[in-house]
Amino acid sequence: MLQHKYFRTSFAIITFLLILYLGSKVMFIFTPLTAIIKLLLVPMMLSGFMYYLLRPLVSFLEKRKLNRALSILLLYLVMIGLFVLFWVLVWPTLREQIQNFIDNTPKLVQGLQDQFKKLQKSPLFSRFFPGESDLASRLSGYLNNTITWVTDSMSNLIGVVSSIVVVIATLPIILYYMLKDGYKLSPIVQSLIPKKYRKEGQETLKDIDSALSSFIVTRVLLNVILGVILYIGFLIIGLPYSLLLAVISVPLNFIPYVGSLLAAIPVLIVAFIESPTMAIWAMVIVVVAQQIQDNMLSPIIYGKSLDVHPLTIVLLVIVGGDFYGIIGVLIALPVYMIAKIIFLRIYEIIVAERVEDASGVQKEL
Repeated sequence: MLQHKYFRTSFAIITFLLILYLGSKVMFIFTPLTAIIKLLLVPMMLSGFMYYLLRPLVSFLEKRKLNRALSILLLYLVMIGLFVLFWVLVWPTLREQIQNFIDNTPKLVQGLQDQFKKLQKSPLFSRFFPGESDLASRLSGYLNNTITWVTDSMSNLIGVVSSIVVVIATLPIILYYMLKDGYKLSPIVQSLIPKKYRKEGQETLKDIDSALSSFIVTRVLLNVILGVILYIGFLIIGLPYSLLLAVISVPLNFIPYVGSLLAAIPVLIVAFIESPTMAIWAMVIVVVAQQIQDNMLSPIIYGKSLDVHPLTIVLLVIVGGDFYGIIGVLIALPVYMIAKIIFLRIYEIIVAERVEDASGVQKEL
């Protein structure tokens, strides 16, 4: 009985659950470790993000007979130069628009209510929405609820800003050593895998690395191009705060599917305050930009889809946001991709072993 497969499986499950139960009773021991992980999570995440962006450039320079460490330092100088250009050319306009937006927030809210009241008096509105006399107050309530939700979701981001000194101090150092010695990580992980499965482990690590690299690099390219298209479109129609709204749209579009909707909300609100006609034109710009990204640029840059169902992505975004706010939303899809690759590889190994055992039994018979 002790050698029976199901008994051993049940015993392993019970042992695992017992370990979890005992671990929950001594959770206070891990409090310092949890605090350290929370402190280093953002720098590590940003370093990993920058690592996949800069690694192809480091490899390119290294192929040109340039020392790896020197290549990294050269890229650091280029990044500093780009930051200086941003500070000189873009930041003054962006800062002015941010300050104007903050100063005019009460006027914007009042303008939004006035536009709702004008819309209610139009014959077209009365024809499609009869009896909706309190639309302005209700939509204002929805807007307040939305602002509250966004504020709550940004709590983790505020925590990041409060520890910005830690991020600035640690990110360049972590990124430097990731770019310099990142190739050494794969052999170390492979050495921890049993020899029997080392080949499969190596292939799994390559698949994970390729998936993360493709996802991060392509998302950055697509979102930067989308931001430029939106900015040009907003300038053409004369939308206020065009640069600010385009800059806000870029990070929000890193959230798959849901991000494009979130990015469109502030654009449509600002445009609607200006005039309903401006809101229509702004919606046209957003839709056209999204179509260019999804149907023209994505097939060229991606080459192939992520092979993740849209409903799965939406659920991942919801679960990630519930667990860790904005950061959870951003890392939900990459974490899922890694878990999926590992699970499929383990499943293939199990199926291959069962087929091999079955063929061995048939030969014996």
